[in-house]
Order: sequence, then structure tokens, then C-alpha cells
Amino acid sequence: MGRTPCRQTGFSLIELMITIVIIGILAGIALPGYQNSVRKSHRSAAQAEMLAIANREQQYLLSNRSYTATLSSLGYSLPADIAPRYTCTVSVTSSGLPTFSISCVPTDLQSATGFATLTLDNTGTKTPAGEW
Repeated sequence: MGRTPCRQTGFSLIELMITIVIIGILAGIALPGYQNSVRKSHRSAAQAEMLAIANREQQYLLSNRSYTATLSSLGYSLPADIAPRYTCTVSVTSSGLPTFSISCVPTDLQSATGFATLTLDNTGTKTPAGEW
């Protein structure tokens, strides 16, 4: 009686290494794109908050006949997901017609990507124009 050869099942080391290399290449391509999308979503959230602050400034103007430079006067504080990524300030001019300007400076990883400081004023002018 002859013995039939035993068939082995499983993966060889070469097959496993090829799979690991393919996963590494895919991760190397996908991860930077994902991180960029996350940064853009944080930027959009900051822009939305700037619009909310501008809305509250307009309401404050109707009630007090002037703008305020402090967010706490508006009964507002930056949300927990925005505060670590952006430093937002309001500057007010009260000589002549009252005006305000909201600036959000990127911090943390947001600043490392080359995103510029966002500004919004009382006339609705948004700068830099290409990043809104």
C-alpha cells in the first residue's frame, strides 16, 4: 500500500509577507487622505462657530447699541471640539460706526497643514477668500 502525500493547508510565509506589504501600501495612501479630511471638517466646524459668534454679535448690537469683544458677554464659549484646534478672538472698534472682526487662529495640527487664520467681520467679509 502506498501512502498518499499529506496536503498542508494554511499560508506560506511569502503569501503572508505579500499581504502585509499590500496592506502597508494601502494604509500609506489612505491615511494622509483621511487625516486631511478630518482637518477640513475641523476647519468647517470653526467656520460655522464664527458665523454663530457673528450672529450673536448682531443680536448684542440690537440690545446694547455696540458690539462686545468678549465671548462671555455673548453668553458663548467655544465648543470642546473647536477650542483645542483654534484660538478665536473678537476685536471691536467703537469709534464712529461700531464694527467687529472675528479671528480664528489654527493651533495644534491645524496650523501644521498651512491653514491660514480665518477672519470674519461685521459686513460678512470672509478672509482668506479661497479657504471659505
